[in-house]
Amino acid sequence: MTQFYLLSIPIVIGIVAGIFLAFYPESEQEANLLTHSKLIEGGSPFIGKDDAAITILEWGDYQCTYCYKFHRNTLDTINENFIKTGKVKMVFKDYPLNGPDSVLAAEASHCAQDQGKYWEYHNELYRNWGGERTGWITYESLNKFANTVNLNMSDFNTCLQEHKYREKVILMYEFGKEIGIDATPSFLVFDDQKIIKIRGNQPLEVFLKTFEEM
Repeated sequence: MTQFYLLSIPIVIGIVAGIFLAFYPESEQEANLLTHSKLIEGGSPFIGKDDAAITILEWGDYQCTYCYKFHRNTLDTINENFIKTGKVKMVFKDYPLNGPDSVLAAEASHCAQDQGKYWEYHNELYRNWGGERTGWITYESLNKFANTVNLNMSDFNTCLQEHKYREKVILMYEFGKEIGIDATPSFLVFDDQKIIKIRGNQPLEVFLKTFEEM
């Protein structure tokens, strides 16, 4: 199983003041990438309350086995006990490690957001997960998922075929690499005091301990 580690980093007025070389770059310019606004910029719409004290930023891939396991086994508990109760909000960013099919699925999720259904489509992708690099992500399957969540199919198809969001997805991936993301899923859990990194599909207890530290 993927090993995890936690790195706490103080933030002063939204700007990271301390940097650990194991994960974060040294320069002040690069440290500015770790502000709250920079971290969530370009990602999914958040779920949870806007004023929640803690933010979870998940970096994921729709083909990733451990991403699927996190969404199947852990996220429901976090959602019920922390997101729905206003303690935590969550943002998803694409980190398509498994190649072009993962990029295409990520593009499709943002096409769904054009119709206000990002999370419905996101969840449908994980409900229909078919393994890593098995060919389950196709234009046909993505259309099927879009139909399931009641998207306007003409608009969705135009968006996907024109690759409206390909550059957005690639830029998210490049940003993740720039700040040290190297596995999926990876999580940055942060408030106005610190950032904690969780690497891999860790047990629920790891997330609970992280929330307590916040």
